[in-house]
Amino acid sequence: MTNFDPGMLMAIIVVLPFLGALLIALAGKNPNLREFFTLATGVTTFLLVLNLLPGVFNNETTRYTFAEPFPGLTLQFSLEPLGMIFALMASFLWVVTSIYSIGYMRGNNEQNQTRFYVGFAVAIAFTLGLAFSANLLTLFVFYEMLTISTYPLVTHAGTDHARKGGRVYLGILLTTSIALFLPAMIWTYHSTGTLDFRPGGIFAEGADKFVVGIILLLFFFGVGKAALMPFHRWLPAAMVAPTPVSALLHAVAVVKAGVFTVLKIAVYIFGIDLLASLEARDILLYVAGGGVLLASLIAMRQNNLKARLAYSTVSQLGYVTLGALLATQAGVTGASMHIVMHAFGKITLFFCAGAIYVASRKTEINDMVGLGRTMPFTMAAFTIGALSVVGLPPTGGTWSKWYLMQGTLESGHLILMGVLMVSSLLNIAYLLPIPVRGFFNKTGNSDGNSGIKEAPRPILLAIAITVSGCILLFIFPQALYDLATMVR
Repeated sequence: MTNFDPGMLMAIIVVLPFLGALLIALAGKNPNLREFFTLATGVTTFLLVLNLLPGVFNNETTRYTFAEPFPGLTLQFSLEPLGMIFALMASFLWVVTSIYSIGYMRGNNEQNQTRFYVGFAVAIAFTLGLAFSANLLTLFVFYEMLTISTYPLVTHAGTDHARKGGRVYLGILLTTSIALFLPAMIWTYHSTGTLDFRPGGIFAEGADKFVVGIILLLFFFGVGKAALMPFHRWLPAAMVAPTPVSALLHAVAVVKAGVFTVLKIAVYIFGIDLLASLEARDILLYVAGGGVLLASLIAMRQNNLKARLAYSTVSQLGYVTLGALLATQAGVTGASMHIVMHAFGKITLFFCAGAIYVASRKTEINDMVGLGRTMPFTMAAFTIGALSVVGLPPTGGTWSKWYLMQGTLESGHLILMGVLMVSSLLNIAYLLPIPVRGFFNKTGNSDGNSGIKEAPRPILLAIAITVSGCILLFIFPQALYDLATMVR
Protein backbone atom coordinates (compact mmCIF):
# COMPACT_ATOMS: atom_id res chain seq x y z
CA MET A 1 0.00 0.00 0.00
CA THR A 2 2.92 2.36 0.68
CA ASN A 3 6.63 2.43 -0.11
CA PHE A 4 7.63 4.04 3.18
CA ASP A 5 10.09 2.40 5.52
CA PRO A 6 8.03 0.92 8.41
CA GLY A 7 9.91 3.02 10.96
CA MET A 8 9.22 6.22 9.06
CA LEU A 9 5.64 5.08 8.54
CA MET A 10 5.08 4.86 12.30
CA ALA A 11 6.25 8.46 12.63
CA ILE A 12 3.94 9.56 9.78
CA ILE A 13 1.01 7.78 11.44
CA VAL A 14 1.56 9.68 14.69
CA VAL A 15 1.99 13.04 12.91
CA LEU A 16 -0.99 12.61 10.56
CA PRO A 17 -3.73 13.27 13.18
CA PHE A 18 -1.93 16.52 14.13
CA LEU A 19 -2.09 17.57 10.47
CA GLY A 20 -5.75 16.56 10.45
CA ALA A 21 -6.36 18.69 13.55
CA LEU A 22 -4.86 21.70 11.75
CA LEU A 23 -7.08 21.19 8.70
CA ILE A 24 -10.13 20.73 10.92
CA ALA A 25 -9.37 23.99 12.72
CA LEU A 26 -8.92 25.87 9.42
CA ALA A 27 -12.23 24.49 8.13
CA GLY A 28 -14.10 25.31 11.33
CA LYS A 29 -16.56 27.72 9.69
CA ASN A 30 -17.60 25.06 7.17
CA PRO A 31 -19.04 22.07 9.09
CA ASN A 32 -19.17 19.78 6.07
CA LEU A 33 -15.52 20.43 5.17
CA ARG A 34 -14.50 20.12 8.82
CA GLU A 35 -16.14 16.74 9.11
CA PHE A 36 -14.71 15.63 5.76
CA PHE A 37 -11.20 16.33 7.06
CA THR A 38 -12.02 14.45 10.25
CA LEU A 39 -13.16 11.33 8.41
CA ALA A 40 -10.47 11.52 5.72
CA THR A 41 -7.71 11.78 8.31
CA GLY A 42 -9.16 8.93 10.34
CA VAL A 43 -9.55 6.58 7.36
CA THR A 44 -6.05 7.38 6.07
CA THR A 45 -4.54 6.80 9.50
CA PHE A 46 -6.26 3.43 9.86
CA LEU A 47 -5.13 2.29 6.41
CA LEU A 48 -1.53 3.26 7.17
CA VAL A 49 -1.65 1.35 10.47
CA LEU A 50 -3.10 -1.63 8.63
CA ASN A 51 -0.13 -1.46 6.26
CA LEU A 52 2.18 -2.27 9.18
CA LEU A 53 0.40 -5.53 10.02
CA PRO A 54 2.31 -7.88 7.66
CA GLY A 55 5.60 -6.78 9.21
CA VAL A 56 4.37 -7.79 12.66
CA PHE A 57 3.22 -11.21 11.47
CA ASN A 58 6.62 -11.66 9.78
CA ASN A 59 8.39 -10.85 13.08
CA GLU A 60 10.24 -7.94 11.49
CA THR A 61 12.19 -5.76 13.94
CA THR A 62 11.47 -2.11 13.17
CA ARG A 63 12.57 0.89 15.22
CA TYR A 64 12.49 4.63 14.62
CA THR A 65 14.39 7.02 16.90
CA PHE A 66 13.23 10.63 16.73
CA ALA A 67 15.05 12.18 19.71
CA GLU A 68 17.65 11.48 22.39
CA PRO A 69 16.88 13.89 25.23
CA PHE A 70 19.42 12.26 27.57
CA PRO A 71 22.54 10.21 26.77
CA GLY A 72 21.44 6.61 26.29
CA LEU A 73 17.75 7.47 26.68
CA THR A 74 15.85 7.82 23.43
CA LEU A 75 12.38 8.70 22.30
CA GLN A 76 11.78 5.80 19.98
CA PHE A 77 9.03 3.86 18.22
CA SER A 78 9.01 0.10 17.64
CA LEU A 79 6.69 -2.35 15.95
CA GLU A 80 5.47 -5.28 18.06
CA PRO A 81 2.23 -7.32 18.39
CA LEU A 82 0.65 -5.66 21.46
CA GLY A 83 1.22 -2.17 20.10
CA MET A 84 -0.18 -3.31 16.76
CA ILE A 85 -3.38 -4.54 18.44
CA PHE A 86 -3.83 -1.21 20.23
CA ALA A 87 -3.00 0.94 17.20
CA LEU A 88 -5.39 -0.97 14.91
CA MET A 89 -8.20 -0.77 17.44
CA ALA A 90 -7.72 2.93 18.23
CA SER A 91 -7.36 4.06 14.61
CA PHE A 92 -10.40 2.07 13.43
CA LEU A 93 -12.64 3.20 16.26
CA TRP A 94 -11.56 6.80 15.65
CA VAL A 95 -13.24 6.57 12.25
CA VAL A 96 -16.39 5.04 13.71
CA THR A 97 -16.56 7.52 16.59
CA SER A 98 -16.13 10.40 14.11
CA ILE A 99 -19.17 9.15 12.16
CA TYR A 100 -21.10 8.91 15.42
CA SER A 101 -19.96 12.37 16.52
CA ILE A 102 -21.35 13.99 13.39
CA GLY A 103 -24.83 12.78 14.27
CA TYR A 104 -24.48 13.41 17.99
CA MET A 105 -22.91 16.88 17.91
CA ARG A 106 -25.32 18.15 15.27
CA GLY A 107 -28.36 16.36 16.69
CA ASN A 108 -27.63 17.72 20.14
CA ASN A 109 -26.70 21.22 18.89
CA GLU A 110 -23.44 21.09 20.84
CA GLN A 111 -21.32 24.22 21.10
CA ASN A 112 -17.61 24.40 20.14
CA GLN A 113 -17.83 21.49 17.71
CA THR A 114 -14.62 22.45 15.88
CA ARG A 115 -12.70 22.45 19.15
CA PHE A 116 -14.13 19.00 19.89
CA TYR A 117 -12.95 17.49 16.59
CA VAL A 118 -9.52 19.10 16.94
CA GLY A 119 -9.15 17.78 20.48
CA PHE A 120 -10.23 14.32 19.40
CA ALA A 121 -7.60 14.20 16.62
CA VAL A 122 -4.84 15.36 18.97
CA ALA A 123 -5.81 12.73 21.54
CA ILE A 124 -5.62 10.00 18.89
CA ALA A 125 -2.15 11.19 17.85
CA PHE A 126 -0.87 10.78 21.41
CA THR A 127 -2.64 7.42 21.68
CA LEU A 128 -0.85 6.11 18.59
CA GLY A 129 2.47 7.43 19.87
CA LEU A 130 1.88 5.51 23.08
CA ALA A 131 0.99 2.36 21.11
CA PHE A 132 4.27 2.45 19.17
CA SER A 133 6.48 3.31 22.17
CA ALA A 134 9.73 1.32 22.20
CA ASN A 135 10.63 2.15 25.81
CA LEU A 136 9.20 3.45 29.05
CA LEU A 137 10.43 7.01 28.51
CA THR A 138 8.58 7.33 25.20
CA LEU A 139 5.49 5.72 26.67
CA PHE A 140 5.54 8.04 29.68
CA VAL A 141 5.79 11.17 27.51
CA PHE A 142 2.82 10.17 25.33
CA TYR A 143 0.89 8.90 28.37
CA GLU A 144 1.15 12.32 30.04
CA MET A 145 0.34 14.22 26.86
CA LEU A 146 -2.76 12.07 26.37
CA THR A 147 -3.94 13.04 29.86
CA ILE A 148 -3.43 16.74 29.23
CA SER A 149 -4.88 16.71 25.71
CA THR A 150 -8.13 15.04 26.80
CA TYR A 151 -8.82 17.52 29.63
CA PRO A 152 -10.53 20.06 27.28
CA LEU A 153 -12.72 17.24 25.95
CA VAL A 154 -13.81 16.22 29.46
CA THR A 155 -14.68 19.85 30.30
CA HIS A 156 -16.26 20.48 26.89
CA ALA A 157 -19.61 21.63 28.33
CA GLY A 158 -17.90 24.49 30.20
CA THR A 159 -20.23 24.22 33.21
CA ASP A 160 -19.10 24.24 36.85
CA HIS A 161 -20.00 20.55 37.04
CA ALA A 162 -17.86 19.81 33.97
CA ARG A 163 -14.91 21.77 35.34
CA LYS A 164 -15.18 19.96 38.67
CA GLY A 165 -15.18 16.60 36.88
CA GLY A 166 -12.19 17.75 34.83
CA ARG A 167 -10.25 18.69 37.96
CA VAL A 168 -10.82 15.22 39.42
CA TYR A 169 -9.83 13.67 36.10
CA LEU A 170 -6.64 15.66 35.74
CA GLY A 171 -5.74 15.57 39.43
CA ILE A 172 -5.88 11.81 39.87
CA LEU A 173 -4.19 10.94 36.58
CA LEU A 174 -1.33 13.43 36.96
CA THR A 175 -0.82 12.67 40.66
CA THR A 176 -0.58 8.91 40.17
CA SER A 177 1.77 9.20 37.20
CA ILE A 178 4.12 11.73 38.80
CA ALA A 179 4.08 10.35 42.34
CA LEU A 180 4.15 6.62 41.46
CA PHE A 181 4.79 5.89 37.77
CA LEU A 182 7.75 8.28 37.40
CA PRO A 183 9.62 7.02 40.51
CA ALA A 184 9.05 3.42 39.35
CA MET A 185 10.53 4.29 35.97
CA ILE A 186 13.58 5.99 37.51
CA TRP A 187 14.09 3.07 39.92
CA THR A 188 13.83 0.62 37.01
CA TYR A 189 16.51 2.48 35.07
CA HIS A 190 18.77 2.61 38.14
CA SER A 191 18.33 -1.15 38.64
CA THR A 192 18.64 -2.32 35.03
CA GLY A 193 20.43 0.42 33.08
CA THR A 194 17.69 0.47 30.43
CA LEU A 195 14.06 1.42 29.87
CA ASP A 196 13.64 -0.59 26.66
CA PHE A 197 10.74 -3.00 26.26
CA ARG A 198 12.21 -6.47 25.72
CA PRO A 199 10.61 -9.91 25.43
CA GLY A 200 11.11 -11.69 28.75
CA GLY A 201 11.68 -8.44 30.68
CA ILE A 202 14.77 -6.43 31.59
CA PHE A 203 15.44 -7.33 35.23
CA ALA A 204 18.42 -9.61 35.87
CA GLU A 205 17.78 -13.14 37.17
CA GLY A 206 19.36 -12.34 40.53
CA ALA A 207 17.40 -9.11 41.09
CA ASP A 208 16.16 -8.53 44.63
CA LYS A 209 12.54 -9.70 44.45
CA PHE A 210 11.44 -7.46 47.31
CA VAL A 211 12.74 -4.39 45.48
CA VAL A 212 11.28 -5.57 42.18
CA GLY A 213 7.96 -6.18 43.95
CA ILE A 214 7.90 -2.58 45.24
CA ILE A 215 8.59 -1.32 41.72
CA LEU A 216 5.73 -3.49 40.45
CA LEU A 217 3.32 -1.97 42.98
CA LEU A 218 4.42 1.56 42.03
CA PHE A 219 3.88 0.85 38.34
CA PHE A 220 0.45 -0.74 38.65
CA PHE A 221 -0.97 1.89 40.99
CA GLY A 222 0.87 4.61 39.05
CA VAL A 223 -0.94 3.80 35.82
CA GLY A 224 -4.06 5.66 36.92
CA LYS A 225 -5.68 5.28 33.51
CA ALA A 226 -6.10 1.54 34.25
CA ALA A 227 -8.54 2.65 37.01
CA LEU A 228 -7.28 0.13 39.54
CA MET A 229 -9.11 0.81 42.80
CA PRO A 230 -8.76 3.08 44.75
CA PHE A 231 -7.47 5.28 41.88
CA HIS A 232 -10.63 4.95 39.78
CA ARG A 233 -12.75 7.98 40.71
CA TRP A 234 -11.58 10.00 37.72
CA LEU A 235 -13.50 7.68 35.41
CA PRO A 236 -17.04 8.26 36.77
CA ALA A 237 -16.14 11.95 37.26
CA ALA A 238 -15.28 12.26 33.56
CA MET A 239 -18.82 11.23 32.56
CA VAL A 240 -19.73 14.92 32.55
CA ALA A 241 -18.28 14.92 29.02
CA PRO A 242 -20.41 14.46 25.86
CA THR A 243 -21.09 10.83 24.94
CA PRO A 244 -18.55 10.73 22.06
CA VAL A 245 -15.89 11.75 24.61
CA SER A 246 -17.11 9.02 26.95
CA ALA A 247 -16.65 6.59 24.06
CA LEU A 248 -13.13 7.96 23.55
CA LEU A 249 -12.33 7.57 27.25
CA HIS A 250 -13.75 4.06 27.59
CA ALA A 251 -13.09 2.35 24.29
CA VAL A 252 -10.73 4.20 21.99
CA ALA A 253 -7.98 5.85 23.98
CA VAL A 254 -7.68 6.69 27.65
CA VAL A 255 -8.64 3.62 29.69
CA LYS A 256 -7.31 1.37 26.93
CA ALA A 257 -4.03 3.28 27.12
CA GLY A 258 -4.02 2.42 30.83
CA VAL A 259 -4.52 -1.32 30.54
CA PHE A 260 -2.25 -1.43 27.48
CA THR A 261 0.48 0.18 29.60
CA VAL A 262 -0.10 -2.26 32.46
CA LEU A 263 0.09 -5.25 30.11
CA LYS A 264 3.15 -3.95 28.27
CA ILE A 265 5.02 -3.32 31.52
CA ALA A 266 4.08 -6.76 32.86
CA VAL A 267 5.26 -8.59 29.73
CA TYR A 268 8.18 -6.48 28.49
CA ILE A 269 9.61 -4.93 31.67
CA PHE A 270 9.09 -7.70 34.23
CA GLY A 271 8.43 -10.75 32.05
CA ILE A 272 5.88 -13.37 33.03
CA ASP A 273 8.46 -15.72 34.59
CA LEU A 274 9.75 -13.11 37.05
CA LEU A 275 6.24 -11.77 37.59
CA ALA A 276 4.98 -15.20 38.67
CA SER A 277 7.61 -15.35 41.42
CA LEU A 278 6.81 -12.01 43.09
CA GLU A 279 4.75 -11.82 46.29
CA ALA A 280 3.66 -8.32 45.33
CA ARG A 281 2.03 -9.85 42.25
CA ASP A 282 -0.30 -11.87 44.50
CA ILE A 283 -1.29 -8.73 46.39
CA LEU A 284 -2.16 -6.97 43.16
CA LEU A 285 -4.08 -9.99 41.87
CA TYR A 286 -6.52 -9.85 44.73
CA VAL A 287 -6.72 -6.05 44.71
CA ALA A 288 -7.69 -6.26 41.04
CA GLY A 289 -10.09 -9.16 41.66
CA GLY A 290 -11.75 -7.28 44.51
CA GLY A 291 -12.08 -4.22 42.29
CA VAL A 292 -13.76 -6.29 39.58
CA LEU A 293 -16.50 -7.36 42.00
CA LEU A 294 -16.83 -4.09 43.92
CA ALA A 295 -17.17 -1.97 40.78
CA SER A 296 -19.82 -4.36 39.47
CA LEU A 297 -21.79 -4.04 42.70
CA ILE A 298 -21.57 -0.24 42.54
CA ALA A 299 -22.70 -0.33 38.90
CA MET A 300 -25.87 -2.17 39.93
CA ARG A 301 -26.85 0.76 42.16
CA GLN A 302 -26.52 3.43 39.46
CA ASN A 303 -29.73 4.66 37.87
CA ASN A 304 -27.93 7.03 35.50
CA LEU A 305 -27.05 5.00 32.40
CA LYS A 306 -23.63 6.57 31.77
CA ALA A 307 -22.69 6.20 35.44
CA ARG A 308 -23.60 2.51 35.33
CA LEU A 309 -21.51 2.04 32.22
CA ALA A 310 -18.61 3.92 33.82
CA TYR A 311 -18.45 1.58 36.82
CA SER A 312 -18.84 -1.34 34.43
CA THR A 313 -15.68 -0.14 32.70
CA VAL A 314 -13.80 0.00 36.01
CA SER A 315 -14.77 -3.64 36.52
CA GLN A 316 -13.88 -4.73 32.99
CA LEU A 317 -10.48 -3.04 33.10
CA GLY A 318 -9.73 -5.29 36.05
CA TYR A 319 -10.00 -8.26 33.68
CA VAL A 320 -7.01 -7.02 31.66
CA THR A 321 -5.03 -6.29 34.82
CA LEU A 322 -5.82 -9.77 36.13
CA GLY A 323 -4.78 -11.33 32.82
CA ALA A 324 -1.42 -9.56 32.97
CA LEU A 325 -0.83 -10.54 36.59
CA LEU A 326 -1.74 -14.19 36.13
CA ALA A 327 1.67 -14.44 34.43
CA THR A 328 0.63 -17.22 32.06
CA GLN A 329 0.49 -17.24 28.29
CA ALA A 330 -3.27 -17.84 28.34
CA GLY A 331 -3.74 -14.90 30.72
CA VAL A 332 -1.68 -12.57 28.51
CA THR A 333 -3.54 -13.77 25.41
CA GLY A 334 -6.92 -13.23 27.09
CA ALA A 335 -5.89 -9.78 28.35
CA SER A 336 -4.63 -8.74 24.90
CA MET A 337 -7.85 -9.90 23.26
CA HIS A 338 -10.03 -8.30 25.94
CA ILE A 339 -8.64 -4.86 25.14
CA VAL A 340 -10.34 -5.17 21.74
CA MET A 341 -13.39 -7.21 22.73
CA HIS A 342 -14.30 -4.82 25.54
CA ALA A 343 -13.69 -1.82 23.29
CA PHE A 344 -16.29 -2.94 20.74
CA GLY A 345 -18.83 -3.99 23.36
CA LYS A 346 -18.49 -0.90 25.54
CA ILE A 347 -18.37 1.61 22.70
CA THR A 348 -21.63 0.09 21.43
CA LEU A 349 -23.23 0.62 24.85
CA PHE A 350 -22.06 4.24 25.05
CA PHE A 351 -23.18 4.91 21.48
CA CYS A 352 -26.62 3.57 22.41
CA ALA A 353 -26.71 5.71 25.56
CA GLY A 354 -25.94 8.78 23.44
CA ALA A 355 -28.55 7.80 20.86
CA ILE A 356 -31.17 7.54 23.60
CA TYR A 357 -30.22 10.97 24.91
CA VAL A 358 -30.30 12.65 21.50
CA ALA A 359 -33.65 11.07 20.60
CA SER A 360 -35.45 11.27 23.94
CA ARG A 361 -33.32 13.32 26.38
CA LYS A 362 -33.55 10.36 28.78
CA THR A 363 -30.51 9.63 30.98
CA GLU A 364 -32.03 7.64 33.86
CA ILE A 365 -32.64 3.93 33.46
CA ASN A 366 -35.99 4.11 35.28
CA ASP A 367 -37.23 6.46 32.55
CA MET A 368 -36.43 4.01 29.72
CA VAL A 369 -39.43 1.74 30.25
CA GLY A 370 -40.91 0.77 26.89
CA LEU A 371 -38.28 2.71 24.95
CA GLY A 372 -37.41 -0.39 22.92
CA ARG A 373 -40.71 -0.15 21.09
CA THR A 374 -39.91 3.33 19.76
CA MET A 375 -36.12 2.79 19.38
CA PRO A 376 -35.93 -0.93 18.52
CA PHE A 377 -32.62 -0.78 16.62
CA THR A 378 -30.86 1.05 19.44
CA MET A 379 -32.14 -1.28 22.14
CA ALA A 380 -31.33 -4.38 20.07
CA ALA A 381 -27.79 -3.08 19.57
CA PHE A 382 -27.53 -2.38 23.31
CA THR A 383 -28.48 -6.01 23.96
CA ILE A 384 -25.72 -7.31 21.69
CA GLY A 385 -23.14 -4.94 23.20
CA ALA A 386 -24.20 -6.06 26.67
CA LEU A 387 -23.83 -9.73 25.69
CA SER A 388 -20.29 -9.01 24.52
CA VAL A 389 -19.38 -7.32 27.81
CA VAL A 390 -20.90 -10.27 29.68
CA GLY A 391 -18.95 -12.67 27.47
CA LEU A 392 -21.75 -14.72 25.91
CA PRO A 393 -22.05 -16.10 22.36
CA PRO A 394 -22.39 -15.00 19.64
CA THR A 395 -20.18 -12.04 20.63
CA GLY A 396 -16.43 -11.49 20.75
CA GLY A 397 -16.24 -11.07 24.51
CA THR A 398 -16.73 -14.84 24.74
CA TRP A 399 -13.18 -15.56 23.54
CA SER A 400 -11.25 -13.13 25.71
CA LYS A 401 -13.05 -14.32 28.85
CA TRP A 402 -12.44 -17.93 27.81
CA TYR A 403 -8.66 -17.40 27.75
CA LEU A 404 -8.72 -15.39 30.96
CA MET A 405 -10.51 -18.28 32.67
CA GLN A 406 -7.96 -20.66 31.21
CA GLY A 407 -5.22 -18.42 32.62
CA THR A 408 -6.64 -18.75 36.13
CA LEU A 409 -6.50 -22.54 35.73
CA GLU A 410 -2.92 -22.49 34.45
CA SER A 411 -1.79 -20.33 37.38
CA GLY A 412 -3.79 -22.29 39.96
CA HIS A 413 -5.84 -19.26 41.09
CA LEU A 414 -9.24 -20.93 41.31
CA ILE A 415 -10.56 -18.16 43.54
CA LEU A 416 -9.97 -15.72 40.70
CA MET A 417 -11.81 -18.05 38.34
CA GLY A 418 -14.73 -17.70 40.73
CA VAL A 419 -14.30 -13.92 40.66
CA LEU A 420 -14.57 -13.90 36.86
CA MET A 421 -17.66 -16.12 36.95
CA VAL A 422 -19.43 -14.05 39.63
CA SER A 423 -18.50 -10.87 37.79
CA SER A 424 -20.08 -12.17 34.59
CA LEU A 425 -23.29 -12.91 36.51
CA LEU A 426 -23.21 -9.37 37.90
CA ASN A 427 -22.72 -8.06 34.35
CA ILE A 428 -25.95 -9.81 33.42
CA ALA A 429 -27.70 -8.35 36.46
CA TYR A 430 -26.86 -4.71 35.73
CA LEU A 431 -26.84 -4.66 31.91
CA LEU A 432 -29.53 -6.96 30.52
CA PRO A 433 -32.45 -5.56 32.58
CA ILE A 434 -32.04 -2.32 30.61
CA PRO A 435 -33.17 -3.75 27.23
CA VAL A 436 -35.67 -6.03 28.99
CA ARG A 437 -37.20 -2.93 30.58
CA GLY A 438 -37.14 -1.22 27.19
CA PHE A 439 -38.77 -4.01 25.20
CA PHE A 440 -41.13 -5.76 27.59
CA ASN A 441 -42.21 -3.48 30.45
CA LYS A 442 -45.49 -1.70 29.80
CA THR A 443 -45.84 0.20 33.03
CA GLY A 444 -44.31 3.33 34.53
CA ASN A 445 -43.15 5.96 32.06
CA SER A 446 -43.65 3.96 28.86
CA ASP A 447 -46.64 6.14 27.94
CA GLY A 448 -44.30 9.11 27.70
CA ASN A 449 -42.45 7.69 24.70
CA SER A 450 -44.87 8.88 22.02
CA GLY A 451 -43.12 10.96 19.40
CA ILE A 452 -39.71 9.46 20.14
CA LYS A 453 -37.94 7.88 17.19
CA GLU A 454 -34.47 6.58 16.40
CA ALA A 455 -31.45 8.90 16.55
CA PRO A 456 -29.97 10.55 13.39
CA ARG A 457 -28.56 8.26 10.72
CA PRO A 458 -24.82 8.85 11.37
CA ILE A 459 -25.38 7.66 14.95
CA LEU A 460 -27.22 4.55 13.77
CA LEU A 461 -24.52 3.83 11.17
CA ALA A 462 -21.78 3.98 13.82
CA ILE A 463 -23.80 1.69 16.11
CA ALA A 464 -24.33 -0.75 13.23
CA ILE A 465 -20.56 -0.91 12.62
CA THR A 466 -19.61 -1.53 16.24
CA VAL A 467 -22.38 -4.04 16.89
CA SER A 468 -21.34 -5.89 13.73
CA GLY A 469 -17.81 -5.87 15.12
CA CYS A 470 -19.03 -7.54 18.31
CA ILE A 471 -20.46 -10.42 16.26
CA LEU A 472 -17.68 -10.66 13.66
CA LEU A 473 -15.06 -10.89 16.41
CA PHE A 474 -16.86 -14.01 17.60
CA ILE A 475 -17.06 -15.58 14.15
CA PHE A 476 -13.61 -14.51 12.92
CA PRO A 477 -11.30 -14.16 15.94
CA GLN A 478 -8.27 -15.84 14.38
CA ALA A 479 -6.25 -12.78 13.30
CA LEU A 480 -6.66 -11.15 16.70
CA TYR A 481 -5.85 -14.43 18.43
CA ASP A 482 -2.70 -14.86 16.34
CA LEU A 483 -1.51 -11.37 17.27
CA ALA A 484 -2.38 -11.92 20.94
CA THR A 485 -0.42 -15.17 21.13
CA MET A 486 2.65 -13.32 19.80
CA VAL A 487 2.63 -11.13 22.93
CA ARG A 488 5.11 -12.90 25.20
